[in-house]
Amino acid sequence: MFCMYIMLYIYLIDIKYHIKYFYLYHAYLNKYFKFTCMIVRRLQNQLVNALHRSATVVLTGPRQVGKTTLAMQLAAQIPALYLDLEDEQDRIKVKEIKSFHQNNKDKLIILDEVQRVPELFASIRGIVDYERRSGHRNGLFLFLGSASLDLLRQSSESLAGRISYLELHPIDAIEFPVPTTDGLHQLWLRGGFPESLLAATDNISLAWRKDFIRSYLERDIPQLGPRIPAETLQRFWVMLAHLQGTTINHSQLARNLDLSSPTVQSYLDLLVDLLLVRRLQPWVSNEGKRLIKSPKVYVRDSGIAHALVNISDYNTLISHPIVGGSWEGFVIENIFSVLPYHIRSYYYRSQAGAELDLVLEISTKERWAIEIKRSGVPSVGKGFHIAAKDIKATRRYVVYAGQDSYSIGNGVIAISMAAMMQEILNLGA
Repeated sequence: MFCMYIMLYIYLIDIKYHIKYFYLYHAYLNKYFKFTCMIVRRLQNQLVNALHRSATVVLTGPRQVGKTTLAMQLAAQIPALYLDLEDEQDRIKVKEIKSFHQNNKDKLIILDEVQRVPELFASIRGIVDYERRSGHRNGLFLFLGSASLDLLRQSSESLAGRISYLELHPIDAIEFPVPTTDGLHQLWLRGGFPESLLAATDNISLAWRKDFIRSYLERDIPQLGPRIPAETLQRFWVMLAHLQGTTINHSQLARNLDLSSPTVQSYLDLLVDLLLVRRLQPWVSNEGKRLIKSPKVYVRDSGIAHALVNISDYNTLISHPIVGGSWEGFVIENIFSVLPYHIRSYYYRSQAGAELDLVLEISTKERWAIEIKRSGVPSVGKGFHIAAKDIKATRRYVVYAGQDSYSIGNGVIAISMAAMMQEILNLGA
């Protein structure tokens, strides 16, 4: 009898457990789809415009960032055909791409993960040239890819002058429809990948990001060719997260990993190409100045950086040693998400200590000096003013964690991250 009571008790606990997580999952789905419908990706209009002016368009971005969703939204509005080139059946369909296009020439052909079949580009060039002679000059192919430089190199060699390039970033502070301090903290903690950002709880978000990291290490990177031990690459990636916003020292990293400097360089190149790490180059144009010439590195998505170092919640984040570098990287990535391609970006640091977190070269006659502060009461030091003078800055900003914009003297404007992003968007308005 006692055993029966125990079994009944366990059974009731089990039911309670499943009911609890049923409602939790149900709440997650409601929240996820509600917010997904509310989030309008800024790149959507740019993608439509690019297809109107170009025969082929490449849309790059890391896995799970929303490229396929954006493409499918477009496909729902115009005649289009979507193929995933990771699927064997879809690869068979495009083996004879010319006849496939001929049978579907009235549709936009969307090819996902196109870097898996780089030999397609040469054949597509012939299709594009033929269609252009027939008067069909735009909207023929949309390529989606989760690698950057390799994909651009493959496509540009065959389709130079026939292609436009766009990059889809994770959801940023303007796109995220929760314009509150808590919403900004959620975006910073979890990053901008939709599944992570919109998860029902921080723990679910963290679990998704850890799965994302594992998938890249164990599946995606080996498929791209490099034979890199997953454990070694993960250690390297974790080191970069701890070094968020610092100048890279290949020799030191090589010693820590028991590797050669060229091997460490190749690991970094790979993560940069996969759009997972950003390398911010130094400003080195000042003759006669002794400047730091090593690039700074950032794990591009703040949520991925936090997952790599096991930061699970906001309270842990704000007390963690990487909090300053994490905030700096978060702001920089949000700024880059709205940055037009013609604007060049750098950081500035002299050996004497003058420093700018970000330099934006708008044109040969216009440069913005930007300092990034997590404080709600922004201020800048002497080194900022010296550096701004060195680069001949035409505007000086300090991006801080508050909401208001105002002058703090000496030509410096304190500005929120979202307002800074809007200032940049206004350049193309």
